[in-house]
Amino acid sequence: MADAPASRRDFLHLAGVSSLAAAAGVAGCSGEIPQPAGSSASAQGSRPLKACFSNAGLQSTWCALGKKTAELWGQLLNIEVEWIDGEFDPEKQRNKIDAIVHRDWDFCCFQAVQIDSLAAPVKQLQERGIPVISMDTLLVAMDQMRDTGVWCEVTPDHVNMAEMSAGYMLKKIGGQGKVIHIGGLSAHSGAQGRKQGFENVVANYPDAEVLGGGVRWCDWKKEKARNTFESLLQQETTPIAGAFFHSDDMALACVDAIQNTIHKDMVISAVDGQRDGLDAVKDGRLAATAVNPVCRIHRTALVIGQFIARNKEAMDTVPLEIITPGPLVTRDDPNVLAAMYYLADDTHCLV
Repeated sequence: MADAPASRRDFLHLAGVSSLAAAAGVAGCSGEIPQPAGSSASAQGSRPLKACFSNAGLQSTWCALGKKTAELWGQLLNIEVEWIDGEFDPEKQRNKIDAIVHRDWDFCCFQAVQIDSLAAPVKQLQERGIPVISMDTLLVAMDQMRDTGVWCEVTPDHVNMAEMSAGYMLKKIGGQGKVIHIGGLSAHSGAQGRKQGFENVVANYPDAEVLGGGVRWCDWKKEKARNTFESLLQQETTPIAGAFFHSDDMALACVDAIQNTIHKDMVISAVDGQRDGLDAVKDGRLAATAVNPVCRIHRTALVIGQFIARNKEAMDTVPLEIITPGPLVTRDDPNVLAAMYYLADDTHCLV
């Protein structure tokens, strides 16, 4: 995904933070529902909104925390959240969402397992007047979003996350040596962005050799990542310097494979930056993880959806894309590590 200009990013980020602060302040402190300007509480009432959410698969710690976030902030904002598990299977996710398009929702928020796989049910929801917000990955190509019924894309900068994490790894190995690149799902727009980010960085290091012919797609599956990783280890008779993984889950499934081998000093970095990844950075199993702000993504989608529904907002008043920033976490900056432990904790679900 192309990087957004800094000024536009800053504006969208500040707008999202301001909206969230206003909504959370009202709902969290007074128990009341935020009302649009010019309306009365009696006219709006306090009916709970109904929202349908789905993300790629609850087997992922990232996706599981997204579910906790939507449910926590749904309670604070008087929104009944119903969850559909994508099971990391585009066909299963599509079938489940096909089964709910006839029901009455105030809004829906989806992370597609695969780009375009949910286009048809989203179009049906559009025809019924139900707004759909895309989370983390594209439901359809950006130039097709509004025609399909996608109001807004709430996403991290996948390219930048990979550039930060892979860049740190490459600097730690001195920009030279053999490296491994383990990818998520090739049809997932976020994984495509992470692949691009890795390739952007490694192009600056001519003395780094990517093993296996480039990215090895492992479909976000820990067992597949482990098997692929071990196979690459076994093929090499000299130490492999580093590895970059598209997710902490896949990386953590592989880190112990280097113990007691010639590859034991390998520098490993990844993406996600939630509790398990933070623990791994703290104890040195991962050199770095770039934060894919799962809580902010799901929470922002929820907050935007409730404003659309409660304020009766028009599609053209909502930004097409909102970039959610997240830091690189290493042991070099313990303050960032400590902050992330607090912000991503599932009692807070903030980043």
